[in-house]
Amino acid sequence: MTSEQILARLRKLANTKNVEGMARFGINPKNTFGVPVPVLRAIAKEAGRDHGLAAQLWKSGCHEARIIAPLVDEPERVTEKQMERWVRDFDSWDICDLCCNNLFRKTEFAHAKAQEWCTRDEEFVRRAS
Repeated sequence: MTSEQILARLRKLANTKNVEGMARFGINPKNTFGVPVPVLRAIAKEAGRDHGLAAQLWKSGCHEARIIAPLVDEPERVTEKQMERWVRDFDSWDICDLCCNNLFRKTEFAHAKAQEWCTRDEEFVRRAS
């Protein structure tokens, strides 16, 4: 499955009412389709593990694609540079939490990054620690 195929699928599943509901819970509605997380998890499972796909999904800037990205990424291939790039892109608590719990904590850099990030001022970087 390619990132283009996943993004096309997300566009088909778009639900503006869900986006409104997400915004009420403090989730950034920008570039968001309103696709529920269980559906995103099913798409990720279907796509399988793929570090390159994860990078493409993250680069898209789409909220749901950024939820799928850490679910398909391969923790052993994640670099500190990638973690820094992604943590700077966090714009919502759900992406922060899902990425940290499903990917970052499984990397060899998890403990060091948590210690480093807890001293930073950016809201979601600190939350990631």
